[in-house]
Amino acid sequence: MKKLLILGSGTAGTMMANHLISKLPKDEWRISIVDQNKTHYYQPGFLFLPFDIYTTKQVKKKGQKFIPKGVEYINEKIDLITAETNQVRLDNGQILDYDVLIIATGTNIAPQEIEGMDGPMWHKNIFDFYTYKGAKALRNKLREWEGGKLVVHITEMPIKCPVAPLEFAFLADSFFKNKGMRDKVDITYVTPLDGAFTKPKATEALHHLLEEKEISEVTNFNIE
Repeated sequence: MKKLLILGSGTAGTMMANHLISKLPKDEWRISIVDQNKTHYYQPGFLFLPFDIYTTKQVKKKGQKFIPKGVEYINEKIDLITAETNQVRLDNGQILDYDVLIIATGTNIAPQEIEGMDGPMWHKNIFDFYTYKGAKALRNKLREWEGGKLVVHITEMPIKCPVAPLEFAFLADSFFKNKGMRDKVDITYVTPLDGAFTKPKATEALHHLLEEKEISEVTNFNIE
C-alpha cells in the first residue's frame, strides 16, 4: 500500500486530507497527517478577532475535529525530513515512510528580527494579527482604547496575505466609526512599497479609497 504523508494540520493540511481521502482509492493509499499542536487555529479569522467580528471559539478548535475518518492523525513534533530515503523522523524517534510527502507546516512571524519590535511593549502597544496570541491581545487593547494614533505598518516584504494590512486598516475605520470615536483615531497605513498594493490598477483604486476614509498613506518606508 502506498503512503501519503501530510506534515501540518492547519488550514492547508486539513484541506488536503479532506480532499485526497475522497479521491484516492482506499485500498491503495494510506493517508497520515502529523502536527505537534492539538489545537487547530483558523488563521484567516485572526484578522477579524481584534474587532470582535469573530470570537476566540470561532478561530480555535480541537485539531482532530477536522481530520476526516480514515486519515491517521499523529500528534507529535517533526524532527527531520530525509528526502533521500523518503522518511520523516518524529521527535519521539518514530520513523514514518512515505511515497508522497505534502509539507503544510505554515510559517511563523519573527518580530525578534526587527530591532525594537520584540521588546517590553510587544503585545502591549505593538501588535501583530498574524498569530492567535497577537490578535487576542490586540482585541483586548482595542476594547479599552480611547483613541490616538493607529499605525498599520508593513515592516518588510514579502508577507503572508499581502492584502491583510489593507483589510485591517479598512476594518479599523469601520470599527471606530461604529463605536462613535472615529474622530479620535488617526489611522496611518505605512508600506515599503511605492503604493498601497503591488498592482498598479489596484494601487490607484486603493489610494482613492484610503483618501476617502481619511487614512493617511506613507509609501517607500523602509526600516534599517
